[in-house]
Amino acid sequence: MLTIAFYILSALTISSALMVLFSKSPIYSVLWLVICFFSITGHYILLDAHFLAIVNLIVYAGAIMVLFLYVIMLMNLNKESEPQKPVWLKFASVITGCLLMIVLAGALKGYSELPPAAITEDFGTAKGVGKVLFTEFLMPFEVASILFITAMVGAVILAKKHVND
Repeated sequence: MLTIAFYILSALTISSALMVLFSKSPIYSVLWLVICFFSITGHYILLDAHFLAIVNLIVYAGAIMVLFLYVIMLMNLNKESEPQKPVWLKFASVITGCLLMIVLAGALKGYSELPPAAITEDFGTAKGVGKVLFTEFLMPFEVASILFITAMVGAVILAKKHVND
């Protein structure tokens, strides 16, 4: 049963990712990306990584995609105002993408799976993530929190209206 669910989620992930690339409208691309993130969340659930699934759902499918959708709607993209790109630029983009895929395939050529003993029992759970986060990665976690607080203070200062006294 898990194998069937995995194959269904994989097909949904790949097809929605392709639809992100091939959709004509940027809004439809964002909506397909939301479906792709939902299916990736399903993969996390199949791996029993429930904490990662919830974080993926809330952060990526929720907050980031709403932000993308807002920015796309704010930009008011339409075909009349978009400049046409030359054919050679499109051709160069396809060649560059193919070369990137060849490099990635070459880099992953010697990759082998991790042994089952390398994945612990609390992999992906809130307890496991918290334990690693507050032991091995405490310093980067604290630096990131200071950066976030600094960014929030900066955003408040920039957004604050100047009142002449």
